[in-house]
Amino acid sequence: MSHTFYVAVSYIAAFAVSFGLVAWVWLDHRARQRELAQLEAAGIRRRSDRSEAAQ
Repeated sequence: MSHTFYVAVSYIAAFAVSFGLVAWVWLDHRARQRELAQLEAAGIRRRSDRSEAAQ
């Protein structure tokens, strides 16, 4: 096995891990957005969405 092989494998592994993390965060973001939309449709609002008069 050559030095080039190890370098290529390490770059591929780093890319795969990075891609996996980006995909995981993106999919989790979509899931949280869906959950927020369902909660807001049910009438549950965010605390930060309160008006000044309600405090």
